Amino acid sequence: MGKESREQDQDVDLKIHSGENDRLDISRVPIILWIILIYLDGIIFQNVPPLLPLQIILFTFTMFLHVLLYWHARKILQYFSWIYFIIQAVIIFSSAFLLPESFPIVLIGLIPILIGQSIGIYYQTKKVVLVFFSFYFLFCVSIIWHQDGKNSVLFIGLLILIVIVVAAYAILFFRQVNARIRTQNFLTELELAHQKVEELTLANERQRMARDLHDTLAQGLAGLIMQLEAVDAHLTKGSSQRAHEIVQQSMSQARKALADSRRAIDNLRSKSASEVDFADAVREEAQRFTMATGIRTALDIRIKSSVSRLWMEHGLHIISECLTNVAKHSHAKNVWLYILDAHGTISIEIRDDGKGFNPDIIARQAGHYGLIGIHERARLLGGTININSTVREGTSIKVEAPLTKGDVS
Repeated sequence: MGKESREQDQDVDLKIHSGENDRLDISRVPIILWIILIYLDGIIFQNVPPLLPLQIILFTFTMFLHVLLYWHARKILQYFSWIYFIIQAVIIFSSAFLLPESFPIVLIGLIPILIGQSIGIYYQTKKVVLVFFSFYFLFCVSIIWHQDGKNSVLFIGLLILIVIVVAAYAILFFRQVNARIRTQNFLTELELAHQKVEELTLANERQRMARDLHDTLAQGLAGLIMQLEAVDAHLTKGSSQRAHEIVQQSMSQARKALADSRRAIDNLRSKSASEVDFADAVREEAQRFTMATGIRTALDIRIKSSVSRLWMEHGLHIISECLTNVAKHSHAKNVWLYILDAHGTISIEIRDDGKGFNPDIIARQAGHYGLIGIHERARLLGGTININSTVREGTSIKVEAPLTKGDVS
């Protein structure tokens, strides 16, 4: 799952980077249409005097090269930007000198477009202003030299006017493109976040199902096995009456396990609150434990507030798991169960006088999922768990969690 998430993150990065480059690609079409218009105007004005076929062919070639550079601008700008503008400037001024009669039309038509493109490339005022003054200086020198002062002031003023119009259009155009790119990137990131939420939800549901299976079927079967072993032991000793009593208890335990399994399935399908009183449910659990194992159980339950469905579910499973572990592993004779509701916090403590164990060693052994389930349920309740156990001196497990923890699964 972690590998898939990393691959999805890389895909998003590529999409975002690609979206930023689309800013130049989208601007290619209007630029090329404008260049074609300038090309046609240049040909028309140049053909008023006698036709210059060689100059027309060279002009067509330079315009084709000019368009080709615009079409592949994104790839070229990945390596260098100023060289791109220098090459374009050489092409523009060369093409203008090829058509003497169309000289001002070509320069006034093509220079503002290149300045407008610099806005989309740099998006920085200083660099755009530098590009503008560089081209403007070259334009003024070329116009004065070519026109010999004739109409130079008119063309110089006209260039400024067209540059202002093109720059305003370029700013609006690229702002709209950037807004669309940001929206696309946001939608891409939102889709990735949705996928991650689905993955986390699936992982949480798998953990929930694992806990429910352990705390219903696994515990129920473990209890039945212990009772059947007790029946076998009593039958071996000839105590059929006691064996019959345990069989009756086993039947009750089997019905409870079946009911718990159905309740777990219902919880997966529905989130309806339980109507069972928490204290009564704890007393019934302790009574079944005592009848099945013969271990004396002392209860001290002081609950003043009603508990939520979340507390009902996880609290009972924590108590059931602790009692099952006592019956299976502790060899205890007595169990003390304390439940206290104070200052918005519920405290559950299960203590026994059994042989004890090392929590660190047990937690690392395969197949011991009960302690893992207890820790997970305490975390879901927003609480803490403290396990104290000493070999041959018994075990104490204490869970504290706020009473007002939100109802989540």
